[in-house]
Amino acid sequence: MAIPKHLGTETEYGISVIGRPDFNPVLASSLVVNAYASDGRPRARWDYEEENPLRDARGFTSPGTHEPPPEDDIGLANSILPNGARFYVDHAHPEYSSPETSNPRDVVIWDKAGERILEVASARAAALVPGSNLGPGEPPRPARILVTKNNTDGKGAAYGMHENYIVDRALPFGELVRHLIPFFVSRQVMVGAGRIGNEFDLDDVPYQISQRADFFEVEVGLETTLKRPIVNTRDEPHADPDRFRRLHVIIGDANMSEVCTYLKLGSTALVLLMVEDGELPEPPTLAQPVKALHAVSHDLTCRKPVMLKDGRSMTPLALQWHYLEHAKRYCKEREAPDWGPDILGVWERVLGGLEEDPMTLNGVVDWVTKYRLMQRYVERDGLAWSADKLKLIDVQYHDVRQDKGIYNRMVADGRCERLVAESDVRHAMTNPPRDTRAYFRGRCLEKYRESVAAAGWDSIIFDIGRDTLQRVPMMDPGRGGADTTEALIDRCDTAADLLEALQH
Repeated sequence: MAIPKHLGTETEYGISVIGRPDFNPVLASSLVVNAYASDGRPRARWDYEEENPLRDARGFTSPGTHEPPPEDDIGLANSILPNGARFYVDHAHPEYSSPETSNPRDVVIWDKAGERILEVASARAAALVPGSNLGPGEPPRPARILVTKNNTDGKGAAYGMHENYIVDRALPFGELVRHLIPFFVSRQVMVGAGRIGNEFDLDDVPYQISQRADFFEVEVGLETTLKRPIVNTRDEPHADPDRFRRLHVIIGDANMSEVCTYLKLGSTALVLLMVEDGELPEPPTLAQPVKALHAVSHDLTCRKPVMLKDGRSMTPLALQWHYLEHAKRYCKEREAPDWGPDILGVWERVLGGLEEDPMTLNGVVDWVTKYRLMQRYVERDGLAWSADKLKLIDVQYHDVRQDKGIYNRMVADGRCERLVAESDVRHAMTNPPRDTRAYFRGRCLEKYRESVAAAGWDSIIFDIGRDTLQRVPMMDPGRGGADTTEALIDRCDTAADLLEALQH
C-alpha cells in the first residue's frame, strides 16, 4: 500500500538591487537572509552531515567532490526558521525551502508564507545597501532590493523551483521515471508560469507557457543547473533511507497562483500514490520527451500533438486526461487521501477550461493570466511582443511586494482566485505545520534557540553543556507533530529537560 505523501517546495528567488546593477547578488542575497533572521538570539547552523547531492537514485554516487560550505558561509547566509523552513543563499539567490507538509493545501499556505518572508526580508535589507549617487552634490538615492518569484532573468539564466515528495524506497526508480516523464511534459499546460520569448531564437514563439521548459536538455539525470533532466535522480531522502526516497522534482515553474501550486503538488502526489499502488497501466511513452517538452510549452493552444514511440500521437491535454481518469478511479476504489477528491475537482476544472479555451482561465492559471494582461497592452498600444515594456511586466508580475507586484495587486482587486486565507499565510510565517516533524523542529528553534547547535531536515543537535553534543533524530517526516510533541515541549522549560524526557 502506498505510503502517505509528505510534500514541500524549494524556491530560488530572483534578486536585483535597483540603481546598483554592479552590486554582488551573493552579497545582496546574504543581506536579505540575514536581515530577516537577525533577532539578536544565537543562530543554529545548518547540519550538512547527511547531505550528499552526488548520490544517484540509480544506485551509484557520481564522481566528483562534495564539500560542505565553509563555517563562515553557514553563519552568514543559512537560517532555520521557527516555522520549520530553511532560508538561505543558494547559487546567488535567496532560497526558501518550505517545511514538510501533509497535504497540498498546506503546501500552498507555507509556500505563500515564503513570499511574505521575502517581502519583509528585502525591505529590511534595503537599508543596509549603500544608495546610488545621482551626481556631484546630490544626496544618495535609497537602494531598493527587488525580489521576484520567477525562474529566468530573460538573458539566458535560469533558477529553480523544486518540489519534494516522500515515496516508498521499495518502488523501483525506473517505474517512477516511466510514468512521470509523460506526466511532467504535459503538466505544464496547467501550471506553467508563462514568459516572454524563448531560448532558441524562434521568431514564432514570442510568448510561451513555461518559464523552465527551454532549459531542460535530457530525460533523466543528476544535474540541476546544467543539462537539466526531466526526472532528477538526486538521492537524498532526508529521512530513513531504508524506508523512504525523496523524489526531487526540478521541472516545475515558480507559481504566484495558489490554484497552480495546489494543483501542481496535488496532482503529482496522486500520480505517485497510483504508481506505488500499481494502479496505472503502461504509460504513453513519448518518442522524444525533451523535444516534446519544448513543443508543448511553445503551443498556447495546448492542442498540438506530440509523437509517441508506438507511432501514435497525443495532445498534452489528452495525456493529462489519461492521468486524471485513472486518478478518479483510484480515489473511488482505493483508500485515497482525504484531499484527493478536491484535487480531482480542480484538475478537471482546469483541464476542461484549457480544452474549451485556455483564455477562460484568466485569473486562475499563471501563464494565461499574464498572457491576457500583456495582450491588452499589445492590442491597445500596438506593442511588439519583444517590447521592453512587456519584458518589464513579465518581471513585475512576480514581484513579491503586495502593494507593487502585479499579481498581488490583481489579487487585491479580486481578479485572481485565492484558495487560502491571508490570516493562515501570516500565521505560517512564524508557526510550523502541526502534523509533521516540522512542528518539533520549529518549536525547538523557537523555545530552545540558545541550546540548538545545529539542525537539518532529519535531526536536531543540542548543546546543553555536556562533553558531547546531543542529536535527536527525526527519520520519519510524519512523526513529531503536535499530537505527540506539543505537550512534551510545553512542559519542558529547557532543552536539558526535553532531552531527559525523550529518554524515558
